Amino acid sequence: QVQLVESGGGLVQPGGSLRLSCAASGISFSLYAMGWYRQAPGKQRELVASISSGGTTNSADSVKGRFTISRDNALNTVYLQMNSLKPEDTALYYCNAKLPTRAYWGQGTQVTVSS
Repeated sequence: QVQLVESGGGLVQPGGSLRLSCAASGISFSLYAMGWYRQAPGKQRELVASISSGGTTNSADSVKGRFTISRDNALNTVYLQMNSLKPEDTALYYCNAKLPTRAYWGQGTQVTVSS
């Protein structure tokens, strides 16, 4: 059974930092491209950052220079380090594991940026 379990969300003040983690089980983690997506109320889900099986990263323009995605294949875990958080970063953040023929999602972790 495939499981992606996100953690690390919470309430943080503007300018603060959070680190999200996504622990995967039931998949050959090192083969998968991993991504973080987010969905704010009333908006479509959007890609925040991704990392390929080979370690190539990509991120949305809105988070460049503030968010960093990384992976630890030994721990089957992908991370999203979020710095200089803004109120517009408030959303439900989802972990995604993807191969060309399949994809899996976590249940999401809430990030709220507010003073």
